Amino acid sequence: MTSRIDQALQFQQTALRLREARQELIASNIANADTPNYQARDIDFASALQGALGNSLGTLQMSGSNPQHLEGNAGESVLGAPVQYRAVVQPSADGNTVNMDAERAQFSENTIRYEASLKFISQQVKDVLTALQG
Repeated sequence: MTSRIDQALQFQQTALRLREARQELIASNIANADTPNYQARDIDFASALQGALGNSLGTLQMSGSNPQHLEGNAGESVLGAPVQYRAVVQPSADGNTVNMDAERAQFSENTIRYEASLKFISQQVKDVLTALQG
């Protein structure tokens, strides 16, 4: 059973975890900008957040009659959200799909939203402490 404080902070906590995971993906894209055949990856934040909070229908799980059966996962996921490849904006000769301008913009936007989530959590904690003291 979760407490009311946990319930109040669950949304921002989940958003922070997703923002952190997305930041790592974007940083990986930037780090591999010169790697031949590297495919830039990202997650759809809105659908990932919905899925993480349980607001989506979800996917059906495959059942197996033998423990050696494969799980059926199509690829990597972050908190249940599939990691997707970015659309190619400008093809390169070496097959790399990283667009540094787009990656920097996504990195900056994600950083700002991460910091905003931190401020929201900080304010929520202050509100809870004020309620407990008052």
